[in-house]
Amino acid sequence: MSIQLDVFTRKIVGYALTDHLRCEAVLEALRMAVNSQCLDPEGELISHSDRGCQYAAEDYRRELENFGITASMSRRGNCYDNAYAESFSIRSRLS
Repeated sequence: MSIQLDVFTRKIVGYALTDHLRCEAVLEALRMAVNSQCLDPEGELISHSDRGCQYAAEDYRRELENFGITASMSRRGNCYDNAYAESFSIRSRLS
């Protein structure tokens, strides 16, 4: 599962479900997030993620750059840097 979470509103603005770790899922979630929001192209957007291979993939990094989004990654071995996404629970969002 890949999610794009708006940290300000705590809403999921993009997601993709897959059974693999390839980059396509994170690209799908990112594009859904960008298309679902009224984004200011001059705004300062940051995409924060863990250090997963799909978030470090060249295709994903290039897509962030195309959208004018700054990439940010957690420090190695520190799940607290990405606590918003790490603590995400589908069950809590469905109730």
